[in-house]
Amino acid sequence: MPHQNSKNPNSNEKSGLKLLLTSAGVNNHSIHHALVDMLDKPIEDCTALCIPTAMYGHPWVGPGVKAWEFITGNAENPMVNLGWKSVGILELTALPSIGKERWVPLVKETDVLLVSGGDALFLNHWMRESGLAELLPSLNAVYVGMSAGSMVMAPKIGEEFIGWLPPAGGDAALGLVDFAMFPHLGHELLPDNTLENAEKWAEGVSVPGYAIDDHTAIKVSNGEVEVISEGQWKRFNL
Repeated sequence: MPHQNSKNPNSNEKSGLKLLLTSAGVNNHSIHHALVDMLDKPIEDCTALCIPTAMYGHPWVGPGVKAWEFITGNAENPMVNLGWKSVGILELTALPSIGKERWVPLVKETDVLLVSGGDALFLNHWMRESGLAELLPSLNAVYVGMSAGSMVMAPKIGEEFIGWLPPAGGDAALGLVDFAMFPHLGHELLPDNTLENAEKWAEGVSVPGYAIDDHTAIKVSNGEVEVISEGQWKRFNL
């Protein structure tokens, strides 16, 4: 399917961050072009921090070899291996045990945050516990999420995606955008990720939603939401 853009002029972006919310990483020309367009300088001049935390909360991905693959850039989903000037690791579960002076300046100075997939509620929990959630709106950076790393930006994720259960229960996430995401639409290894099930999911989240396949991303910049796609996607309104 050709490149498609869909802009929502009524978007209510609640964060100063530029967001590139992907289903499966920066894996085609259109998504890569969108990323380059969001950066203030060439990729080779940008510093990045990768955040693997979501992987540890999901039984299919980590801890273990897949976390290592993401951190080292050996994963199938291009994010860490895009040619950054430097890449560091920001492990959210470690941050509450060290002083903020050890990590906050590093985050404020970085150009890009690369946030892996995994469990969205586990990631939400540790973003809040670590203090990163509070810091995010003030950052002058590009946030690149993959799957759960994208879903966590929504007000809620939907009951269908609850895996790790937070202490307070529920499916609330960060709410830094005003829409929810249903990733991996039509994925051959995820037979439940059909358009029909996405429609049922959308009925339950009570906010606008996007179902996107692995060749689609959502760009949020300067108060506008833009769908970047070489695949299949659908927007659900309230």
